[in-house]
Amino acid sequence: MDRTGIIVVTLCVVLLGLWFLEQTKFSQQQARYLATNPTARVTMTNGPAASNAFSTAVAGSNPALPVFDTNTPETLLVITNGRARYTFTSRGGGLKSVELLDYPETISARWKKTRVNTDSVATLNTRAPLPVLAITDDSGVVGDGDFTLNRTAEGARAEKSLANGLVLTKDFQLSSNYLVYTSVRLENTSGEPVALPAQEWVIGTATPMGPDDTGYGLNEGAMWFDGSGIKDESVASFSGSGFGCIRGAPRSEYLGGSNNVVWAAAHNQFFALLAMPKEPAAQIIARLVPLPPFPNVEPVPGAPALRGVQTAFLYPPVTLTAHQTLDRHIVFFAGPKEYRLLARIGAEFNNNLDQVMSFDSIFPFYRFGGFFAKMLLLAMNWLHDVTNAGYGLAIVLITVIIKVVFWPLTAASTRSMKRMQALAPEMQALKEKYKDDVQKLTQKQWELYRKHKVSPMSGCMPMAIQMPVFFGFYTMIRSAIELRGAHFLWIADLSKPDTLFLIPGTSFPFNLLPLLMGASMLWQSHLTPPSPGMDPAQQKIMRYMPLIFLVFLYSFSSGLALYWTVNNILTIVQTKLTRMNQPAAAAPTPVSVLTPASKKKK
Repeated sequence: MDRTGIIVVTLCVVLLGLWFLEQTKFSQQQARYLATNPTARVTMTNGPAASNAFSTAVAGSNPALPVFDTNTPETLLVITNGRARYTFTSRGGGLKSVELLDYPETISARWKKTRVNTDSVATLNTRAPLPVLAITDDSGVVGDGDFTLNRTAEGARAEKSLANGLVLTKDFQLSSNYLVYTSVRLENTSGEPVALPAQEWVIGTATPMGPDDTGYGLNEGAMWFDGSGIKDESVASFSGSGFGCIRGAPRSEYLGGSNNVVWAAAHNQFFALLAMPKEPAAQIIARLVPLPPFPNVEPVPGAPALRGVQTAFLYPPVTLTAHQTLDRHIVFFAGPKEYRLLARIGAEFNNNLDQVMSFDSIFPFYRFGGFFAKMLLLAMNWLHDVTNAGYGLAIVLITVIIKVVFWPLTAASTRSMKRMQALAPEMQALKEKYKDDVQKLTQKQWELYRKHKVSPMSGCMPMAIQMPVFFGFYTMIRSAIELRGAHFLWIADLSKPDTLFLIPGTSFPFNLLPLLMGASMLWQSHLTPPSPGMDPAQQKIMRYMPLIFLVFLYSFSSGLALYWTVNNILTIVQTKLTRMNQPAAAAPTPVSVLTPASKKKK
């Protein structure tokens, strides 16, 4: 390796180390901030000014959490319908947790010394402070939160009578496809009006599945749909995350919507607690809440405290006249973010429920990213179902298919770049002849391109056309629950980095597949002919530019690194085959250039 290569490699290693240190330092800073500023708040509203009065009324107020009477024992009711186990609680009169029987709790990495009990299943709303459909307000009108819990023919019922004559009744009806149909009745049984303040109807709390699923706070968050697009607030956004040195203001609450909340969700990377009201809710409110540590897992010194995002519908104050009742109906989905399932439910309710997959929000600047992500996900599942192969092999097969589709374009580009390389002497001669006339130089260069039927953009076109596919692949792999826990070769989980061990004496992970990806990119760059006329120093930098990608993609999912590595190897093979089958290019006729010195000599 020459001096330029050594410099570039050293810089990449330094940048990668600094990035890990910066992320750790920032997480610790935000943990200290949130510990000392628990009421930091940002209010966001949408829509006309008619809703501003309601937003202002709730701004700065924290609804009183029910104080459960510890002398009253908690009643739990557990119902299983085959695919999920639902646990209802009398404290809050709601759904305490949902256990998904088909999904393991977490996928422990092979290099981890401390392993989570993998016999457990994925649980939603686990360790959350409030159950699903708990109702809170800022004056405790709804009482202490202790309900009477009973089993019904189709599910469960929670009831509570208050001293002011208000009776709360919640009915839960279990259904298929991880759906729970709920109805809530608020009935004023007294002869006097009952004024209710603004209430929060809890949807659930987004929590990580295990200690390996935190994802820098980017996976857990609150999401809602207004009929046209989604808004997503992750734990990282509450903590003031950003790109590079650009950081937002830390906050502990988010408020949005203006009678247009079609559905809202508390979600992590692969699972969601999602609520679909019969009529659009007034607003959505989400806040950071502390979570207890994972059981049987030794805490990491200096690591930020665990936090989740509690999401709730926010309804305005209402007065119930004598003997008046108020009914609200909400359908809950508590299950995996599996695209085909969500698409069917979304079509049934006509509410674009599949957008909880975030296909279109990861790259908002790219309009068709969601389209390619959906197509690639459907193709991967089809190959998996048809060939009965693992998902790792399905990714390899899709990569091969994509490479075959783009083969003619890439081959034509390679031939064009080879012809461009042969024009280097003529290009240099033109630069010397017209070095004082840039406009003339450009004109002559394009005449030379047209004469030899080449294009300076030929090397960029294949990459530009394939970038949408890459964006789609990244989005698909990041969102596909099918890859969670999928094995391939030494990879234990295609949705996470393929960490084999921690480098001794450090907390830096050794990820093999990104290193293979970087090596293949480096090999590919050395096979690519440089652009004619490019400065030699720039050529060396471009050859080692793939190492920059290694820095940014080192901690990405192994599924993405697998796709890129296989694609690089196929490109290398194609480049070599194209060169073998291409006849030797005839040397171009050199351009005669008379310098002032030669003219004087004549």
